[in-house]
Amino acid sequence: MALALGGTSGQSSTSSLLLPQQQQQQEYSAEYSLLETNNALWLLKSSIKQTERSSLLLDKIQQSEAVNKLGNEQSLWWELLLRIDSMVLTGLIDSAEASGLRKTVMGNKFSVALVFFDIRQKTDAELLAKLRHFSDKNVFHIIQICTEMEPLVSVGSLSSYVTGLSKALQKKGHMVEVILPKYACLDLTEMQGLREIEAELYSYFNGQLHGNRIWTGIVHGIGVTLIQPLYYSSFFDRERVYGYSDDFERFTYFSRASLDYIAKSGKQPDVLHIHNWETAIVGPLFWDIFVKQGLGGTRVLLTCHDFDSQGLEQPDKLALCGLDPASLHRPDRLQDHTMTHLVNVLKGGLVYSNKVVIVSSMYSKERIISSFSHGLEPTLAIHKDKLLVSPCGFDNSTWDPSKDKFLPKNYSADDLKGKSICKVALQQQLGLSRNSSTVLVGCISTELLDFDPNIQKVVWNATQKNVQFIFVGSKVTSVNGALEYLQKELKDETMRFVNKYDEALLHLIYAGSDIILCQSFHDPLPQVPLKALKYGAAPVAVTSNENKFRHFVAHEQETTRFSQFISSAFGYLSLSQAVDEIKNNPSKWKQKIADAMVKDFSWSAECYDVHVSAYTAMKSL
Repeated sequence: MALALGGTSGQSSTSSLLLPQQQQQQEYSAEYSLLETNNALWLLKSSIKQTERSSLLLDKIQQSEAVNKLGNEQSLWWELLLRIDSMVLTGLIDSAEASGLRKTVMGNKFSVALVFFDIRQKTDAELLAKLRHFSDKNVFHIIQICTEMEPLVSVGSLSSYVTGLSKALQKKGHMVEVILPKYACLDLTEMQGLREIEAELYSYFNGQLHGNRIWTGIVHGIGVTLIQPLYYSSFFDRERVYGYSDDFERFTYFSRASLDYIAKSGKQPDVLHIHNWETAIVGPLFWDIFVKQGLGGTRVLLTCHDFDSQGLEQPDKLALCGLDPASLHRPDRLQDHTMTHLVNVLKGGLVYSNKVVIVSSMYSKERIISSFSHGLEPTLAIHKDKLLVSPCGFDNSTWDPSKDKFLPKNYSADDLKGKSICKVALQQQLGLSRNSSTVLVGCISTELLDFDPNIQKVVWNATQKNVQFIFVGSKVTSVNGALEYLQKELKDETMRFVNKYDEALLHLIYAGSDIILCQSFHDPLPQVPLKALKYGAAPVAVTSNENKFRHFVAHEQETTRFSQFISSAFGYLSLSQAVDEIKNNPSKWKQKIADAMVKDFSWSAECYDVHVSAYTAMKSL
């Protein structure tokens, strides 16, 4: 059984409750027939254009530079994957074989780099013959349908999560694609090979079929597709990504168009990976409509970064994307638990996904359900067995003191001499007294801190113990003012306030600091605790309303490996206790820091393991 739907509280899940894809066996409505007709026309149009341009393409291919054998493998892989897409559109292969070939490419990366370095010199038929010699390994084809991706568009933690996880998956041989709206605010400077597909994609919305322009490119070795509505061009031609009264319409349109694109391009991914409420509607859309369109082997995974925003809307608006409001506005489907006259899109994603990953570095599944579900506790409890908890990660290719280009001296857990050099260099650059034995405390992203006079007292007391502070400025004017006042009070002797973004200095602060203050250990956006551990600085969380720096960690079962480590190593230390431990037992502290530095909390570690575990479990459903 691909998808299990639970009952509501007080109801038992019964076998008479049919799956969404089993309930609607009636003939397609007129709009879907029209959609299929346009699908055929779209493919035919693309094929004709491909034939007309064949000679021109050959000329361009011969004029292109040959790809070095191992020069830019990721671009080469994606060029080959896009050629496979072309083979489908021109009728050279069917979608089932294309799915297998895509997995072949991603499962044999090194061989592909050696054999297909002259890809631009070969015809599709020649490429196909060689591809068929490769064996298909057990890899996953994942398509992420999302609203953010670093560095194209970044509002919150979702952007770094999509990019970091995608890179980690591809590094281990899986194939990952990302589909995004083509926002007006996209930063395309790091996208390679951006091009428009010369065929319109039609998608269904509000009773009609509407054209979309499709753009493709590569970002950090990841294939990215951008969908640009034509009739509803204003949906994504705005200054901000979120926060508009028609956000439901905007992201529902995008979700439906993404599925139309996947079906029409002949892709047969193993996993559709969706995120938060904005693309959670993909779940019911997939099982009620698209699973019938050659996607029977595909499964759906939803990631929830938080439950604050859930997408509440009038039930009749579900019809905009082709869903049936009457069948979905039910307690066991999309009906909101509290505001029962509304549908809850995020709840629908939870119900209609095969697995759900909740991003939380510190809390267990039970704690999230009971304390942080924002009214979704009944649904989460029913679907508890398909919930997993994953910490976020960080980019250890950029943040690694052993090869950090911004540091005056690199260092590692095996050789920490370079850290003392970095501390002295940091003190010198900011005009602090140079002494490697002085405890240096850095505080990053201070807009996260609830700054109040009590913190001033704590900082003042710490300076009496020969402690130096470096605060990195905030976007919040009032916080900056308080920091400037505190610096004057301390007579500029033991504190520095940096009110500008300087990437090189930021790396040096992590490397030169003994302690890094952070709002909490669950810090998915700037990833301060993770970077601090990697650079040999103890993360100490601040709880200002307790008038001290301290973080209490509850003893919970089934927490993440990160939570277990941070709790045992640093979770119970106040700032004063950390300073005393550094001064009174330096050898023990040095060993604790070295142990922390060798831990892997990057995207390729626990975060990767949790998601591959989810993908693997879904494959057998």
